Amino acid sequence: MKNSKSSRNAPGAGTIRKKVVRRGGKEYSYWEARYTVGYDPGTGKQLQRSITAKTQREAAQKLRQVTLKLDQGTYHAPCKLTVAQWLDMWAADYLGDVKRSTAHLYRENIRLYLKPALGAVRLEALTTPAIQKIYNRLVSTERDGQGLSPKTVKNIHGVLHQALQQAVAIGYLRFNPAAACTLPRIVKKQIKPLEEDQIARFLEAIQGHRHEILYKVALFTGMREGEVLGLMWDCVDFEHNTITVDKQLRRAQEKGGEYYLAPPKNNKARVITVAPSVIKLLRVQQRRQAEQRLALGPVWKGSGLVFTNELGDRLSYRTVYDCFKRIAASIGCPKARFHDLRHTYAVMALESGDDIKTVQENLGHHAASFTLDVYGHITERMRRQSAERMERLIQTVSGG
Repeated sequence: MKNSKSSRNAPGAGTIRKKVVRRGGKEYSYWEARYTVGYDPGTGKQLQRSITAKTQREAAQKLRQVTLKLDQGTYHAPCKLTVAQWLDMWAADYLGDVKRSTAHLYRENIRLYLKPALGAVRLEALTTPAIQKIYNRLVSTERDGQGLSPKTVKNIHGVLHQALQQAVAIGYLRFNPAAACTLPRIVKKQIKPLEEDQIARFLEAIQGHRHEILYKVALFTGMREGEVLGLMWDCVDFEHNTITVDKQLRRAQEKGGEYYLAPPKNNKARVITVAPSVIKLLRVQQRRQAEQRLALGPVWKGSGLVFTNELGDRLSYRTVYDCFKRIAASIGCPKARFHDLRHTYAVMALESGDDIKTVQENLGHHAASFTLDVYGHITERMRRQSAERMERLIQTVSGG
């Protein structure tokens, strides 16, 4: 490589020089501007960086822009990382306070979608249109039915947006290019609680089943499946008819993942005041478990869980869910999910006259507005009851 002396120096701004390089037997020239960004605290030497341009004038213009930012204190050193490199760094260093299962989903979204589509792009070169194009490609269409659901694309966007926002915070980016993207519209799925006759058939079908009490507790408290499976005896207050929900049983999503206890959704514990019938069910469960413990002696695991297998250890998600699906199919509800027991509880509570705030707190929703959004459609029976109450009021005030 051949160097020529500086043709012009920008006072206090650095140096500009013409450089010549030979490639494939031909000479190519360009202009390089060097500038000082600070000093090494250990050696005291200048820390210099360079920018290149095709012409001397362009190099001088770029140099003026850089030195102005240095004077204003807004300068950020160029970032040479690719999107893939930054995503790997972010996933390794900035997910410490994220739930284990959530962190796994973040990493899977990075591995499956973000790195294949955007990984080779330089982080600084990533643009909003490039990201938008990827989102549009990933989302499914009515025409061909291919791709991902809008909800999944929204989740992928959430991961990318967080990672890029962190890059902004530490100075790798000046702004977040994902912030201006338009996400596909999510069509809210209609909840499908069990109808009154289906509830009756379900309760009849589970009589004598090994998970009968577990299913009834889920139905009559609105607890999530993981919360029921993770319920400990020290969280049941028989004297005050309350259940403290402060943990849930989870399973690591990687292949062969182990079960573990984690905080409930939203990381917020709650106390549910339950019906006396639920407390009676739990007393029956306690007696049965005590009998099992005495029969097994030292073989008993002693996990402290309310619902256990024959050895006193935690129950398997798959076992509980598969049993539920078989029972649901037997009563003519093959599409029912375990989570529909929670929806059923919420609708029953609202129909019985519980206010929305009480239902929200019992369900563990973060806000009453969310509960209203999910269950505010109001059932036909509730509409009829409302009309009947209004009719009685009309008759009373009109003297009819």
